[in-house]
Amino acid sequence: MKIKTICFIGHRDFEISDENYEKLKDFFEDLIVSKNVQIFLFGSHSNFDFICHKIVTELKEKYTFIQRKCYTSKSETCILESEREHWEEIYSEFRKRKVRLLAVEEEVEHKTKWIAGRASYVERNQAMINDSDLCIFYYDESYKPQERKYSKRSFSTYIPKSGTALAYNYAKKKKKEIINLYLKL
Repeated sequence: MKIKTICFIGHRDFEISDENYEKLKDFFEDLIVSKNVQIFLFGSHSNFDFICHKIVTELKEKYTFIQRKCYTSKSETCILESEREHWEEIYSEFRKRKVRLLAVEEEVEHKTKWIAGRASYVERNQAMINDSDLCIFYYDESYKPQERKYSKRSFSTYIPKSGTALAYNYAKKKKKEIINLYLKL
């Protein structure tokens, strides 16, 4: 059976109950066992990514062969698993509290990382979708991002497009298999 790759894309604001956390963990485990999913792609800056990463990391204790990869935009970074303890110690000492960092086996620098503009996360999400067999979303069609100023000095505001909506529509256009957890949780 072919090894499969999945990506996670969802809204920044995401909360989950303990019961749904366990459902999600069972669902991810089923993907590993029944669909041979072994590679998990993550972006950053959303609670959805953070929670999915936490679950996959827990499953990695049982399924040591799975891989976590982080696709970063130019203003983002991730920690390699091999360096996690070292950096957690440094950050914990600096912050005077225990700090846990998200760790992965590989950081992927997609081809547009260093030339993408202000919304480089859009191109990062597209690269993750292109490299995936299955796309796991947490997408609420009624979600609207917060109103923002055009610049620090501007008096006028706008409502930006949802990055999750842009990614969801891109995945549909690319005819990717999509699972929207918003409809399941």
